[in-house]
Amino acid sequence: MEAGRKALARARRIIVKIGSNALADHPELIPGLAEDIAELSARGASFLIVSSGAVALGWRQLGYRKRPREIPQLQASAAAGQSLLMNRYAEAFNVHGLRVAQVLLTHSDLAKRTSLNNARASLGALLDARAVPIVNENDTVSTEEIRFGDNDQLAAMVTPLVNADLLVLLSNVEGVLDENGERIPLFAAAAEVFEHRAAEGAQGRGGIMSKVDAARTACRSGARAIVARAATPHVLRQILDGEDVGTLFEPRGNALRARKHWIAFTLRPRGAIVIDQGAVLALQSGKKSLLPIGVLGVRGHFDPGDAVRILAPGGDDIARGLSRLSSLEVARISGALRDAHVPLDPKEAPDVVVHKDDLVLLD
Repeated sequence: MEAGRKALARARRIIVKIGSNALADHPELIPGLAEDIAELSARGASFLIVSSGAVALGWRQLGYRKRPREIPQLQASAAAGQSLLMNRYAEAFNVHGLRVAQVLLTHSDLAKRTSLNNARASLGALLDARAVPIVNENDTVSTEEIRFGDNDQLAAMVTPLVNADLLVLLSNVEGVLDENGERIPLFAAAAEVFEHRAAEGAQGRGGIMSKVDAARTACRSGARAIVARAATPHVLRQILDGEDVGTLFEPRGNALRARKHWIAFTLRPRGAIVIDQGAVLALQSGKKSLLPIGVLGVRGHFDPGDAVRILAPGGDDIARGLSRLSSLEVARISGALRDAHVPLDPKEAPDVVVHKDDLVLLD
């Protein structure tokens, strides 16, 4: 795989994520992006935009004196603001002869394989038609249980869905910053940002920490990612021309197939399975399933088919997987295998708790 910024010129399917703060602070941002996307589309690239901003536009439209905090008022603001947001995109892109299409998603849409495949087909058809999908979380109906967390995470989850080869996360900062407030051009070690937390907003929802996590998640699908300042003139053109803007994240290791990426980063774990050191080593070989004999215990409640965290003896999070058993079954069977005084019918002992095809090792 060609390394470095020169490879960005070869990107053909690009996701651009824009935050509400960037949109609010820079009214010229959408027309500028439309101009860049029109030129780059003529070169053969296709674009999908993940955009915040509906709530920020909507609460003023409804006459609230300040941004509401209660869920019903936030949902109402999203409903009122979404059409305003889409009108801004439609007007800006129409100038260049491009069409936009609204796509609203909740986490549950991507957590279910049927609706996930429907979303994949719909987005693929829009991109094939040379439209620009404008994707946003469906805040009008979203509750805490079905939220993505923020649109950075939504963008990362959509990356493998459309086989994107580049994710651009636009922010109010020029990239990931080091302890001196200087931009890191190439993010080779995640420890830098987690140690220094130098960029403004690092602790908040949608802040730089969320963008680092989203960029690394996208890279596990084989895509590259860049965090850059939204207000930089012609920022998309500069990125695809290989110029030194923002912070570049390169893929690490083998790219995960879409289904395994879904298991690791889209599904929400319902519980956890603690395993012994022998099982840790077996799983890290990349060729073994998790067997009942390697289980030390379970945490939380889960049913067959649910996503679970897989923890080392010390509590380190080493993998995600789909359990073939419920939490009660895992606890009972693994306990019986370790306790000679507890009888267990061999017919009741399954071969596998988490099959290797349903298991993903984490970094």
